[in-house]
Amino acid sequence: MNYDFDWSSIPGALPFLWEGMKVSLEITVTAVVVGIVWGTLLAMLRLGSIRWLAWLAAGYVNLFRAIPLVMVLLWFFLIVPQLLKGFFNLDPGTDVRLASAMVGFALFESAYYSEIIRAGIQSVPRGQVAAASALGMSYAQAMRLVVLPQAFRNMVPLLLTQAIVLFQDTSLVYVSALADFFGAAYKVGDRDGRLVELLLFAGAVYFVLCFSLSQLVRWLQKRMAVA
Repeated sequence: MNYDFDWSSIPGALPFLWEGMKVSLEITVTAVVVGIVWGTLLAMLRLGSIRWLAWLAAGYVNLFRAIPLVMVLLWFFLIVPQLLKGFFNLDPGTDVRLASAMVGFALFESAYYSEIIRAGIQSVPRGQVAAASALGMSYAQAMRLVVLPQAFRNMVPLLLTQAIVLFQDTSLVYVSALADFFGAAYKVGDRDGRLVELLLFAGAVYFVLCFSLSQLVRWLQKRMAVA
């Protein structure tokens, strides 16, 4: 059976696809920023001396790392809209799917960033914390001024790699019918009867972006190895 490819739907759909790409990028950037900040705090709590806080942080990380992302997104799609509408007294018809997706991705990714950051902190020799303490620094000051700058330098390739994976995973927001890039491509393809062409085009775009970023990560790794 022959299939006649017809790419004529793509040029006219580019503005709509770009709007979907902006949604994917918004979710990615928000999840990366919040994930790194919250993940850093979780990592520090796990490595800290307050045992019950370390247990809570470990429980959070293990919980989110043991649950499929699509299930987390479904939970937040069902729960977060009700919380936001009740807390901010929003109109019942207000669309908060994007906010729900951002919250879900940010909290999920923070568990993975926490493990990356914890490993980065542990890669810094413990003697440096002792040296900082000898200079009169508190634990928080030693972490902020001595340990974390070195740890983040070591972690840059892994943090960027996780961001690439996160960008790919944004396609899962289809469970909330949110028009990200993948969702926009699917809708156009389904509307025009050219689903194969639009999904191939979307796959090509994902490949070009993610492959280019992965090459950037490899370049950074080589530069950091030489430095």
